[in-house]
Amino acid sequence: MRRSTLTAGTIAAAIILIPLTTQTALAGPPGIPTVVEAQSELAAIEITDESHANTYHRSMFIHWARISGQCDARELVLIRDGEAVETDANCSPISGTWTSPYDGGVWTDPEDIDIDHMVPLKEAWRSGAWAWDSARRKAFANSLDDSQLWAVTDNVNQSKADKDPSRWKPPLESFSCEYARSWIDVKHDWGLSMQVAEREALAEMLATC
Repeated sequence: MRRSTLTAGTIAAAIILIPLTTQTALAGPPGIPTVVEAQSELAAIEITDESHANTYHRSMFIHWARISGQCDARELVLIRDGEAVETDANCSPISGTWTSPYDGGVWTDPEDIDIDHMVPLKEAWRSGAWAWDSARRKAFANSLDDSQLWAVTDNVNQSKADKDPSRWKPPLESFSCEYARSWIDVKHDWGLSMQVAEREALAEMLATC
């Protein structure tokens, strides 16, 4: 399993918890594969029907877990993906500038930003996470070692909900290539399956690269 060297610990170590400290953005989500790597990963993912949809509950994925010190996963993504992010003593971002890759929206209030799970939790559940133990589901929901977590415009994230790429694509068409590469990589690395329509949509998106 390929992983970026930008780990949760690396991100957390760069954060100094001083009131109104200005943080410098480290990077966007790590570990996004090249087009060739994504094509290889896509070919290796199991194609099968989804299952267990009626047994899903969001509480099965403990998310925004404390990662380091006072910082939880959501706060670390806001710091990682923002510019000139100011935090309080509890690691909560209170100001900064965020550009949503899904739609190009620029925001200065962290309340306008959602942290999106690239592969939604319900989608993951239907694709195989129903068989995971609670520790693995928690790790998935808070993963900073891959491109599972993105800081995006809140209403765009709400529009996406639990839809896969056969039913929803980012409004900013120029982001289609990166979106597909990220989605494929997360599913591949976590051993999740795909449906036929989902795979076809991802192949089409890779063709835009």
